[in-house]
Amino acid sequence: MTRCQGALLILALFGLPVGAETLHYSVNWQSGLSLGEAALRSDKLSAEPEGGEPGGWNFGLTLDAAVLGFTIRDEYSSTADDKFCTSKVEKNMTRGTRKTVEKVQIDRHTELATRETQDGGKSDYSVPDCVHDALAFLQFVRRELAQGRMAPQQPVILGAKYDVLMTYIGTETIRVAGENIAADRVHTAIKGPKAEITADLYFSHDELRTPVLARIPLTLGTFTVELLP
Repeated sequence: MTRCQGALLILALFGLPVGAETLHYSVNWQSGLSLGEAALRSDKLSAEPEGGEPGGWNFGLTLDAAVLGFTIRDEYSSTADDKFCTSKVEKNMTRGTRKTVEKVQIDRHTELATRETQDGGKSDYSVPDCVHDALAFLQFVRRELAQGRMAPQQPVILGAKYDVLMTYIGTETIRVAGENIAADRVHTAIKGPKAEITADLYFSHDELRTPVLARIPLTLGTFTVELLP
């Protein structure tokens, strides 16, 4: 097996880039009007030498949008191990003039997540031994799809703990970046302490199962998040 063939095998097996990946998306109103853009980042961490920690991942998401003159600027980041088990989540959100800063630290030994806010608030809640934050969970879903499986129902961290149930709908031909492509449609139901939301996520049939489109119905209408070329 050549080095090139070996790299392709790794990609097919794990459904993730070997190194860095940054995907850019447009956020659109249901009429097609652009509301802003988002960027999804994955960075592979090098393993520590001889007996140290194995390599893991840093994930990030930035969102810049405006809805009816209301400015939204979100930044999320997380750190996970090579199995996408999250150890830390940070989020900075700006909604108009309101700013929110939160950090969640996860202790796998005690199976506790500690959530701290900028105003001094602090709370603990229980989590499984290996819990994913939203960004790590997306990558976990991609890996499972690449191996012909659906991620099971489970809690996912994004500040609070949310229950996420994903249901495979089937393959559809959708139009993304001016091209028709085949993609797997996965219906996603998310239930949290104060909110419930559903979305349809579409993953391309490439080796990385790239997330190419999301349709998110909200009170104001259905928003779409579409991969940019």
